[in-house]
Amino acid sequence: MNFQALQNRSDGIVNPVKGKNSPNLGPVAVMVSTQADLSLFCSLTDLDEEKYRNLFVSRLYFGNTAEAGFAAVGPFVGAPYATMLLETLIAWDVERIIFFGWCGAISHDVKIGDIIIPTGAIIDEGTSKHYHQEEDGVSRPSSYILKNTKEALKKGGLSFHEGIVWSTDAIYRETCEKVIYYQEKDILAVEMELSALFTVGKFRNVQIGGILVVSDELSTLKWQPGFKEQRFKESRKAVVEVIKEIILL
Repeated sequence: MNFQALQNRSDGIVNPVKGKNSPNLGPVAVMVSTQADLSLFCSLTDLDEEKYRNLFVSRLYFGNTAEAGFAAVGPFVGAPYATMLLETLIAWDVERIIFFGWCGAISHDVKIGDIIIPTGAIIDEGTSKHYHQEEDGVSRPSSYILKNTKEALKKGGLSFHEGIVWSTDAIYRETCEKVIYYQEKDILAVEMELSALFTVGKFRNVQIGGILVVSDELSTLKWQPGFKEQRFKESRKAVVEVIKEIILL
């Protein structure tokens, strides 16, 4: 095979597969970025936190059969590792994925404990370019998951922001210059995984969307952490309740 033919191949040399020992996960999975929220999700659903399967260095929870309806996986950090998990879930027949994570506020209108529904994510990570990066530099969730997420939040009486977020690999390079730049573009918040997950979801033709809770603020150009604030904790629990509604749709 010549070099041009190799360039035109869409297949990677290494691919996730479903083997004889792979679990039956059902059509829906929830990707939870933090251990604290993964534990919370298990406690509010029928998943037993003590019964899980290792998936790379994360924990995978699922029922005994595909009829159980959903699985949950986490924790994880960063676009490359998040997409490793996503690719594996897709290979194991998951078709709809909901991502739940934290983010830092960029907009002055967004505060600690606020809920954000991303309608797109600016690609400032290195994973998306290896799939099919959008020409405008923004990857987007599936309209189906986006619609159901907003409807579930409204049904639960929860207010939320919707708009574009910024996904970056470099958590310690969120500089004043970059924050001001994205504020001028009306970007709501910054996080590390969503743009890659949206890109891979589109590439693999699966439905994926996300929900974020604001854990800290960068909007004043001085870091304000809010991890211990009560409103942040309450919002995370409320989001888990909403995700329970979404996975039943």
